[in-house]
Amino acid sequence: MSDTYVLVHGAWHTGAELEAVAAHLRNAGHTVHCPTLAGNRPGDDRATTGLGDAVDSLVDFIESNDLKQVRLAGHSYGGMVISGAAQRVLPRLSRLVYVNAFVPQPGECLNDLVPPHYRALFDGVAAANQNAVMLPFEVWREAFINDADIALARSAYAKLNPHPYRTFTEASTITQPMAAVAIGKSYVNCVLDVALPASLPWHPRLSERLGLFRYIACAGSHEAWFTQPKALAEAIEAAGRD
Repeated sequence: MSDTYVLVHGAWHTGAELEAVAAHLRNAGHTVHCPTLAGNRPGDDRATTGLGDAVDSLVDFIESNDLKQVRLAGHSYGGMVISGAAQRVLPRLSRLVYVNAFVPQPGECLNDLVPPHYRALFDGVAAANQNAVMLPFEVWREAFINDADIALARSAYAKLNPHPYRTFTEASTITQPMAAVAIGKSYVNCVLDVALPASLPWHPRLSERLGLFRYIACAGSHEAWFTQPKALAEAIEAAGRD
């Protein structure tokens, strides 16, 4: 059966970095879209773009393409975005899929969900870069793409772009917990993901905020999009199926 997936990237990425996974889903017969959110497009103003702008851009993409019965999958920061978009385009959605993604409660921002050392790092980098943030390569290599060899880690890092920090500090405008949203939900957990420390894990700390949800484990690190695209595509397909 052919389903429609919209894959929503995380911070520092564009839709292009999700295309390897999208290709495996398309080979399985599905229709897959990989939009780039406001704030990560060439020429976007990193100083002023906030979470609301990113959510608006995703809603506009879904509505302008008249997409229906969508399996909406968000990675990492993309979880903040799909949560905000879901309550605005709910009739167009079939399921929400969170891939090692943040799940906010009403009024929370992404920075509320990360450890203090990340907030301190982001504050310092943003202050020196007109409110744009990038991960230092050393952090990226060890915490985000720890299952890659050095060549892949460097080539993947070269594809990243500065990210608008306001998307991390601006509170989500969702009006109810995601557990109360009347739609099927899934959480894909890449089991080598140490982008968040074990004391503040993705699963079950954030996944359980979905209430009733389908759990799918997957090989790979936070950047399985680069290191395990086939396995991640299979996990997303299992998470998104009826």
